[in-house]
Amino acid sequence: MSDVSCFIYKTEKWDGMYLYVLGEDDFSEVSEEIMKKFPHPEFVFELSLSADRPLARENVVKVLENLKILGFHLQMPPSTKEVIRTFPTRDELDTLKED
Repeated sequence: MSDVSCFIYKTEKWDGMYLYVLGEDDFSEVSEEIMKKFPHPEFVFELSLSADRPLARENVVKVLENLKILGFHLQMPPSTKEVIRTFPTRDELDTLKED
């Protein structure tokens, strides 16, 4: 699969929510309901996606599929549980202290 260029936007309304689209400032494929969550999309950056280069928080293959089929991909903010899991456990902290 070849690289796919996409444009990523965020919104002040939802921290951690990102919208990937194929064309710069082209939200024509995005539903009205989703655009209500993005009242003023703010451009973040352009990204070249490839199935062999993973993303930090999203399954790159799923993102590519959504872009191909839907024309966009919506990345939701991490849940509270996901955020909490990023913090070290007490045992991990104790191990760090021992080193």
